[in-house]
Amino acid sequence: MAEDSQDQSQKTEDPTEKRLQDSRQKGQVAVSREVNHWFIILASAISIMALAPMVMSDLKALLFKFIEQPHAIPTGRDVLPSVLSDVVTGAILAIMPVMLVLILAAFGAGIVQNGFLFATEQIMPKLEKISPVAGFKRLFSVKSVVEFLKGVAKLVIVTCVGIAVLWPHFSGFERMPTMELRDSFNVMHGLVNRLMIGVLAIVSLIAALDFLFQRMQHTKQLRMSRQDIKDEMKQSEGDPHVRARLRQIRRERAQQRMMQAVPEASVVITNPTHFAVALKYEMGDMNAPVMLAKGADNVAARIREVAGEHDIPIVSNPPLARAIFAGVEIGEEIPAEHYKAVAEIIGYVLRLKRKLPGAARPPAGSTLQ
Repeated sequence: MAEDSQDQSQKTEDPTEKRLQDSRQKGQVAVSREVNHWFIILASAISIMALAPMVMSDLKALLFKFIEQPHAIPTGRDVLPSVLSDVVTGAILAIMPVMLVLILAAFGAGIVQNGFLFATEQIMPKLEKISPVAGFKRLFSVKSVVEFLKGVAKLVIVTCVGIAVLWPHFSGFERMPTMELRDSFNVMHGLVNRLMIGVLAIVSLIAALDFLFQRMQHTKQLRMSRQDIKDEMKQSEGDPHVRARLRQIRRERAQQRMMQAVPEASVVITNPTHFAVALKYEMGDMNAPVMLAKGADNVAARIREVAGEHDIPIVSNPPLARAIFAGVEIGEEIPAEHYKAVAEIIGYVLRLKRKLPGAARPPAGSTLQ
């Protein structure tokens, strides 16, 4: 018991969206019985106030011939089943609107509270559902006692409201035996309408309060500790160590692909030691030089090493190397503000390779390694 209390005291965080979704998939949602009762009472009020006169009229038309002309009803064996079938069918059709309203109310109560929900786990057979011990514990649990007291309190409140609504009209009951049947029915219908309106009003308040209470209780039951949230993040996003390892593998593979492109570069511009960028430019085929590789420190050293192995010219120009490293991504063309400086370096490299006549000294701020 102490461990359970301590565990509950640690659950201080609101449930995450995933926990709410998992709970919903299992059918564990906040359900207010008072909202269900409110829908049933609303359906009953609609049936009594709006549908009862129509239903009574249809039933009267169906049954009146049995009272007015009973001698005209055939009673032979061959026709009696047909007569009974017609009566039963007519009675079902007469009360069908009331049944439809009640069915819609039963479904509407669940849909309004939690939307469309179909959870197979709740209908799966479980031993605890048929266990007498578990049933005994549920019967005498704190929750059951609270629900019982709530039911008693609601019954008392509704009874008081009903008496308050009907009290001014109690004197009229004495005159009802002297009234015609139609007038008695109209009086009773009016009184029942007033009673349903009063009951519906107080039950609406009770249902709203209970709905909020059930939501709060459901959220409280789903509260999580900080460790629960961490564990959930590990399950949904993977272990942080695994994610770090995957990121490292992706970086290594990207770096490997980048190094494989360095031999295609036209020139490598360095800082000279901290940064290195490898650019490719083919005259007539490309609008501007393209970044093939870039790196800092150890990666820069590896780029210089690969460039040296494949006789790629390495030019030291710290400001230009830093600018291109910071502003250009791999596979992108260099921006226009670097055209002039890069063009001078590539032109110098091309002339050095004797692709263009008139080799000159390196551009200002650059040194060839």
